Amino acid sequence: MDYRKTAASNNTESRNLMEMAEPVGNVYEMLRIIGKRANQVSVDMKHELDSKLKEFASYSDNLEEVFENHEQIEISRFYEKLPKPTLLAIQEWKDSEIYYRNPAKEKEQF
Repeated sequence: MDYRKTAASNNTESRNLMEMAEPVGNVYEMLRIIGKRANQVSVDMKHELDSKLKEFASYSDNLEEVFENHEQIEISRFYEKLPKPTLLAIQEWKDSEIYYRNPAKEKEQF
């Protein structure tokens, strides 16, 4: 996922939960879906950041060789400025980009 192109807000906003829960019909189920998606986004962002920062890893035990790397600082700042995973998941929910299913409800229908 390209986090640069997201329309998610960086700030917290008040939202109408009942309106957001209409596709599912249950506020708690909607929150569970958004929470699981936020965890997925968080793990994805963490792996991406770790892979970029591995280039700058120093495996020496000498404390005198610690220095400031401007590229590493820029990468860290970029990830700090991104919207939080929860805000990204909420935006995906509002844009109907999250696929979800409930096996328990599927069993009830048959």
